[in-house]
Amino acid sequence: MQENDESWSDSNRAFVQAFMARSTLTLEEARPLIAAIHTAHEGKETLTEDITEADLNAHIAAANTRISPFDLEIRSTFHQTTRKRVYALVNSTSDPIIQLATIHTPDEISFLKRVLDAMFETFNTSRHEVMAITSMQAVRLAKPPDNDRRETQDGSTTQGVAGQGLKMVEAEKMLKTLVDEGWFEKSKKGYYSLSPRALMELRGWLIETYNEIDEGDDDDERVARIKQCIACKEIVTTGQRCPKRSCLCRLHDICTQAFFTSQRSRKCPICQTDWTGNDYVGERAAPNTNKSGSRRSGTGSNANSSRIMADETNGVDGEENDG
Repeated sequence: MQENDESWSDSNRAFVQAFMARSTLTLEEARPLIAAIHTAHEGKETLTEDITEADLNAHIAAANTRISPFDLEIRSTFHQTTRKRVYALVNSTSDPIIQLATIHTPDEISFLKRVLDAMFETFNTSRHEVMAITSMQAVRLAKPPDNDRRETQDGSTTQGVAGQGLKMVEAEKMLKTLVDEGWFEKSKKGYYSLSPRALMELRGWLIETYNEIDEGDDDDERVARIKQCIACKEIVTTGQRCPKRSCLCRLHDICTQAFFTSQRSRKCPICQTDWTGNDYVGERAAPNTNKSGSRRSGTGSNANSSRIMADETNGVDGEENDG
């Protein structure tokens, strides 16, 4: 790297340092930041409204050139509900779970893996693709069960090896930390789900971990727990699904209008089932959520939801609804 490169200035360095301190940015958040950097660097005031998306992209392009040798990259995706573009500093090569292990204890990482298993296995069934977890459900995972063992493809275990687990108060603190660090988001209804930053950085790991080979099938088909939006090709953890449970078609809410505007009819593009818009992915799919999308209150409802999802995970799922 040549330090006299005119394309890399003190303002570029300041931008990278500011991004690393935040880990994620939107255009609205980046504009006053870049304006302040330009004002300091150029010696004259730059107004926030003068900063454009092109300015942000120029800073990101310059930054990526310099940080790529360190296996870092600034990537972007659309937020699944707000449609705002979110930029995140992600590790482009190493295992993200190993990366988290550098700043968290083994017990905390073990707890995180149990929470992820709950999101994408226990609370992600053919009937209820919730892919989110409440605080109460998560805290119940503070301690690893005695039989908590999962073998990876290389034969190593991924859970149950971290000791005694966490206390409930430690589990609650860990959930808050994961939100503060930008890995989780917490909804108004109290559900934790993966953030845009996490979906970008964990994408490969999620697909490799949860889209398993069905060994009971002669064709070795993959069990697709992690599904992509048919419109934008990004992972869907909140949105809409085809009413036919065996169909893999999913759409983000923010993608449905534009997608069906370009279609001849409002039917699933894969199986041609009528698309109702009332079959959900995300917290609206939880068993304790009524048709209007509002959550019933009470700890009994929450416990019942967990029991229903556990039964479905264990195969007590009723008859397939292909209508």
